[in-house]
Amino acid sequence: MRKNSIKNTRINGEVQKELSSIIHGEIKDPRIHPMTSVMAVEVAPDLKTCKAYISVLGNQEAKEATIRGLNSAEGYIRRQLARNLNLRNTPEIRFILDESIEYGVNMSKLIDDVAKRDASLGKSEEE
Repeated sequence: MRKNSIKNTRINGEVQKELSSIIHGEIKDPRIHPMTSVMAVEVAPDLKTCKAYISVLGNQEAKEATIRGLNSAEGYIRRQLARNLNLRNTPEIRFILDESIEYGVNMSKLIDDVAKRDASLGKSEEE
């Protein structure tokens, strides 16, 4: 099975949906921030490992605590995945903090600031 085959893409989507519902509905760990999202999931073609990209809306301390909480609940999450999904193997999950949304918002702010500065410089040159 190729990495980006249709079957692998479908499995990634199903695992992402299940992970999201497990994190939001079943885990009671107070370290896990309520504004936690599963951005993407990459399941290896042999179904042995899985990378889950997690985005947390909050400060750096909340992000680190959320990743620690998810890592400690990995066994429970894996058991729930095995119960809810009918896969040959239940993958080992590695949680990775995804800061791409935050990076995009920061870049957007910088671009807006530069655009405003250029507009103000253009107006002062015309006068």
